[in-house]
Amino acid sequence: MNYPSYLTVMNEISETLDAIGLLCPLPVLKARKRLKPLPIGAVLQLLSDDPAAVIDVPHFCNETGHTFLGMSDADGHQAYLIRKGA
Repeated sequence: MNYPSYLTVMNEISETLDAIGLLCPLPVLKARKRLKPLPIGAVLQLLSDDPAAVIDVPHFCNETGHTFLGMSDADGHQAYLIRKGA
């Protein structure tokens, strides 16, 4: 699957959720809660150092109709971008 460049989407970030230090399933559960009030098309940046998030976040997006825009490595954690779907 081809994802847009992480840098291309960074200026679209509506909110950032810091889930660093939380383990599965908390990062995805908190992302679900944070996405709920956002308008369709909004972009959530999820910060996580949970090793399972690399699998969980794309799976969560696929199962819930959100779009996984990609991830990047940061200082000791990853940053995931999720576009809210309908």
